[in-house]
Amino acid sequence: MPSDHLSNLLKTLPPKPGIYQHLDKDGRILYIGKAKNLKKRVSSYFNKSHDSSRIRVMVGKIVDIHIIVTETEFDALLLENNLIKEYQPRYNINLKDDKTYPWICIKKEAFPRIFPTRNPIKDGSEYFGPYASVKVMKTVLNLIKQLYHIRTCKLNLSANALQTKDYRICLEYHIGNCLGPCEQLQSEESYNRDIEAARNLLKGHLSSVKHNLSEQMQAAATDLRFEEAQKIKEKYDLLDRYQAKSTVVHPSISNVDVFSIFSDAEYAYVNYLKIIDGAILQSHTLELKKKLEESEEELLEIAIPELRSRFKSHSKEIYLSHAIKLPIPDVFTHLPQRGDKKKLIELSIKNGRYFRLEKLKNIQTVDPDRHVKRLMKQMKEDLRLSEEPTHIECFDNSNIQGTYPVSACVVFKDGKPSKKDYRHFNIKTVVGPDDFASMYEAVSRRYKRLLEEKEPLPQLIVIDGGKGQLSSSVQALEDLGLRGKIAILGIAKRLEELYFPEDPYPLYLDKRSETLKVIQRMRDEAHRFGITHHRNKRSKGTFKSELSEIKGIGDESVKLLLKKFKSVSKVREASADALEEIVGKNRSLLIINHFAALKKEDHWKCTKT
Repeated sequence: MPSDHLSNLLKTLPPKPGIYQHLDKDGRILYIGKAKNLKKRVSSYFNKSHDSSRIRVMVGKIVDIHIIVTETEFDALLLENNLIKEYQPRYNINLKDDKTYPWICIKKEAFPRIFPTRNPIKDGSEYFGPYASVKVMKTVLNLIKQLYHIRTCKLNLSANALQTKDYRICLEYHIGNCLGPCEQLQSEESYNRDIEAARNLLKGHLSSVKHNLSEQMQAAATDLRFEEAQKIKEKYDLLDRYQAKSTVVHPSISNVDVFSIFSDAEYAYVNYLKIIDGAILQSHTLELKKKLEESEEELLEIAIPELRSRFKSHSKEIYLSHAIKLPIPDVFTHLPQRGDKKKLIELSIKNGRYFRLEKLKNIQTVDPDRHVKRLMKQMKEDLRLSEEPTHIECFDNSNIQGTYPVSACVVFKDGKPSKKDYRHFNIKTVVGPDDFASMYEAVSRRYKRLLEEKEPLPQLIVIDGGKGQLSSSVQALEDLGLRGKIAILGIAKRLEELYFPEDPYPLYLDKRSETLKVIQRMRDEAHRFGITHHRNKRSKGTFKSELSEIKGIGDESVKLLLKKFKSVSKVREASADALEEIVGKNRSLLIINHFAALKKEDHWKCTKT
């Protein structure tokens, strides 16, 4: 129950959009949130029970609430983002500004330079970006360098300076990268035309740049300036090749933002694509750590204004992978279902997944123990274990209507298969299809041997099956005096339910949980290992024929006979010469005598009957 102060405060909250701040007893901000209706949203924290333990803990710490009313929900979202960046509350998703992104600058000066920078300065210069990839930025700069003659020197080329200072052309002029504005060999008007073309290129307006080049090429050809026309054509082809590499959809899709999201148990990954004329100008993936079990839609609502602000986007159209409730002023949102637009969403999701994969690979390469420690810690928490399960063993049964029954035991150490420790068991004490008894025998034999050999025991046992197989396994541990010393659980295939001994309710883990994926992988590996052994055993049993029962006739002789005669009945009918040709005189006599004896026995049985 909230305190008297909070109860009175909740009664006076306005039913308007805005942001709210939860404060603890020391005045520290615990959480900052937005709301379409402040009264309903804030009251919901105290009027209902929460499944999330984190939310319950946070609510227990709240002693005061501050609010700020805004005109719209979108205004509330923008204010929320700014305040989160400023105060970084414990229970909020961190939205930090990344000041290290590179930009491309067109300097405000006479004969402007174009260069990369990581520190934008408000001096009237134009900045394009930020570029999430340095490689992409360098590609664009290199293209501009090949297309246009932009100076690289830092000389003051104002009109007064050109009149008073004695500048000399440098190497860049001699190699054709600059037309020498320092000695007034190029007019400012001509130079600015190149700057304007480069500006259009940086904005992504490739079609207009190509159109201008095409006009220049046609004009030069009309005036019989064929060498100049050829040079312009080479620039046109260069731009065409660049556009071909960048174009992913139809060029008619212009000035569009694409946002997609996917998540695992702990993190969400929001990918942003900036599309101009069918080409990707920007691509960036934002990683968000979940704090209060936020939904993907909620996380997407947080990420969209943050990324649009970070990359200075003013697109009037947005393609989304998930529907959002938040209205964005003067912006049309769309959930593509087919065609080129749908392909953009799929591409965005692929970029997000690739980002996550690369991150995991880097972690495992740089610090492989870090991943293992994190996984073990997560499994301990998810499965409510007393210690980290660095050694896990999983059991599975295989049989066909009780025939050729086998069990398999696979071993995982630090979340990875340890194949040298795999074991299979030929069930000896069970008659008929009895999975429960088979599981009891396999578990008993496994841990009786480990105890006898004084080998280390696992921290966790996983049983492939429901409550019946789990109960049999628990009884085996009980009989060995290991009950309570080793954690044990069962996994049911249909709904991926996890059962614990004496707990009537199953545990359901998030389908994206790494813990569940490890258990599923163990279950599948145990099934594979067990079924392979079962098939091998069944094959040997199937191959065993009447010929194998003849003393003096080995497996190789049986193979040769069956290869030649195809069946035992045809071997029985074969002549002595035919048999002697395959297995020799002595073995042929053994076979003939065997079938002759069987014939006499059958005749005697018939006579007796």
